[in-house]
Amino acid sequence: MAQELIISISGMRGIIGENLTPAIAAEYAAAFGTYLKNTAGGKGLSVCVGRDSRPSGQMITSAVSAGLMSVGIRVIELGIVTTPGVGVMVVNLGSAGGIIITASHNPIEYNGIKLLLGDGIAPPADVATKIRQIYFDKKISYSDSPSCGKFELCENTDPVHIEKVLGIVEPEKIKDKCFKVVLDSVNGAGGRAGKKLLDELGCRVVTMNYEPTGFFAHKPEPTKENLVSLCDEVKKCGAEIGFAQDPDADRLAIVDENGIYIGEEYTLALAAMYMFATNKGGRSAANLSTSRMIDDVAAKAGGTVIRTPVGEANVANAMIKNNCVIGGEGNGGVIDLRVGPIRNSLVAMAMVLELMAETGKTISQLVDELPHYCMIKDKFEADAKLASKMLAEVKKEFKDAKFNDADGYRFDFADGWLHLRTSNTEPIMRAIAEARDESKAREYIAAVEKIRHGITG
Repeated sequence: MAQELIISISGMRGIIGENLTPAIAAEYAAAFGTYLKNTAGGKGLSVCVGRDSRPSGQMITSAVSAGLMSVGIRVIELGIVTTPGVGVMVVNLGSAGGIIITASHNPIEYNGIKLLLGDGIAPPADVATKIRQIYFDKKISYSDSPSCGKFELCENTDPVHIEKVLGIVEPEKIKDKCFKVVLDSVNGAGGRAGKKLLDELGCRVVTMNYEPTGFFAHKPEPTKENLVSLCDEVKKCGAEIGFAQDPDADRLAIVDENGIYIGEEYTLALAAMYMFATNKGGRSAANLSTSRMIDDVAAKAGGTVIRTPVGEANVANAMIKNNCVIGGEGNGGVIDLRVGPIRNSLVAMAMVLELMAETGKTISQLVDELPHYCMIKDKFEADAKLASKMLAEVKKEFKDAKFNDADGYRFDFADGWLHLRTSNTEPIMRAIAEARDESKAREYIAAVEKIRHGITG
């Protein structure tokens, strides 16, 4: 059964009742706890455990807590909180690690287990491999009765998290504008903290899908087709901006004052515009699948962008290593190390609101100042054999392009780029192309499709 699960550097993800059971969750958590004991040493280690709002979350939380306690780890349960909130609390409480029970933007039938180390960052690939091997080899260091871990509740994640976010902006500037904001939290974990932050920033907040029931009012990924109701509400109530969180609130999509969805890629670009306004010549980091908009914003301020493999841990580590002022991924994920090394929808909201307040411009006006690109995304099923053949053939096709193989293959051209990589969480390949001209972006994707059909027949 466990072999059917997706167990990758991103953690564990599966379908409740089919391949993700309490027994599996407990054993995986026990493997993580064993790794922490082997590396951190000593007794008294704690792990923070939080979850999104999925109906299966309490069950998996109980199983994970049991697994941790079975190897002598003290469990600090945070309840329904955001993923970045767990990261904040791991560091704040000095825990050895953290676990978030979430399947991110996946449908309700899924759930997952995401791991954090003591620095609040997901394990790097080599560490994730060691944890996974402990799980598969069943080399778990169970404790005897007197040494079992204890359990405690902690209910102050939101205030600690919000205080950190308020510390990176100037709240009074935002309060003076009294922005009207529509917040769609898709019945996930972000509504409570998101609304509290917006209240603290003096916003007039209209909430949608606020209650954390886990029964998502629409498909939970914050993409254009899933946010029609948010666009309509922004227009209906005359709001200056609409925000959409995903279920664990590490991603943010934005709707402008005209009720137009502007795309997740713009979230990081706008945050970068805000940060580079006062950090001329600074550094930023983004993964290889993120739009060139951040490169243009950085270049305008004399700054640079460091490109990393996909995955927030890769971006966060590059930010730490290079003292970056901002970073993130084009899926609406913004990272500010002053709050924590995890994508954070609350950070993104605060930065965008202050950008509006400082410039006196609407979201649509700010978007118009950014360079415009067209991004085309495609995905297809691919096992390891097909993936290897695809990469080799695409490299031949684009032999004259600038080449980066840090994560799959990325090809940079004068007029755009193409990134082809295997997913960390699904048995698929993703092809992403971006160019100023839509026809050119589609041309790159079409070339990949032609190669695939040539291999598969």
